[in-house]
Amino acid sequence: MILVDRLTDEQKRRFDEDGFLILDRFLDLETVERLRARFEPLFRGEFETGLYPDEWNWQEGRDRPDRTRQICNGWKSDRTIAEAVLSAAVGRCVAELSGWPGARICQDNVIWKPAGAKALGYHQDDSYAKWFTPPHMATCWMALDDTSAAGGTIEYARGSHKWGVSPPIEKFHAPEDYQKEFRTAAGKVGREPEIVHVEVPAGGCAFHHGATWHGSDMNRAEKPRRSVVAHCISSAAQFHPSNISYIYNRYKRQGDLGMDESFFPVLWREDGYRSAWLDR
Repeated sequence: MILVDRLTDEQKRRFDEDGFLILDRFLDLETVERLRARFEPLFRGEFETGLYPDEWNWQEGRDRPDRTRQICNGWKSDRTIAEAVLSAAVGRCVAELSGWPGARICQDNVIWKPAGAKALGYHQDDSYAKWFTPPHMATCWMALDDTSAAGGTIEYARGSHKWGVSPPIEKFHAPEDYQKEFRTAAGKVGREPEIVHVEVPAGGCAFHHGATWHGSDMNRAEKPRRSVVAHCISSAAQFHPSNISYIYNRYKRQGDLGMDESFFPVLWREDGYRSAWLDR
């Protein structure tokens, strides 16, 4: 169960100013436990629905144990993940923070950073948004473990969503310098960045703007850091007429820029609409 259905005007003001909003309570602990229980089966390739996720970035025996484990669009493979990332509450919150008429899912992340796992590079989600219009994301990041700076939690640069959007970073997983491109961007705008570590109990969350610089250091704690993440886009979004995503354009119909709700369902819309199949 999601404990927050809508946000206050003050929370929306803070999001506009900072480029992110942190909440200590978002998921109830029963939901947290059910989500945690799905991680090991998913990363073993036990997909409840029979469908593979769109991206499976870590597999046992193939990839180094000190890498952060990531699956993208786990909702297609697992109904428990789907229940969290496709919720109407997530859609309403991101839509209202972004000034959209509604929100649809673009991509989810199932992230497992075990003890000792290396950093994830600082980046902006909107750097990867050129294949749809309007090219803007808003994200709900949900913590499944108590988070800390030492444990490699997500970090935000306050106000960095106002700097403009930079190109994609050189290396996302385990870069030697996880803040390299971020520092370059800060230097170009003449800013001394203020870094905020998202330290919340399990069940807490953070929302962030698609242009907010964020990343995470290595996990120096003795426990894992697990999270599920919903990257959303406007319910009115369409495929870009010429820019291509080598993964997600496979879901584009010929001669049609519309986004099929079988693959990009509408989570919430201000007129009360929600993709009908979700709640089944």
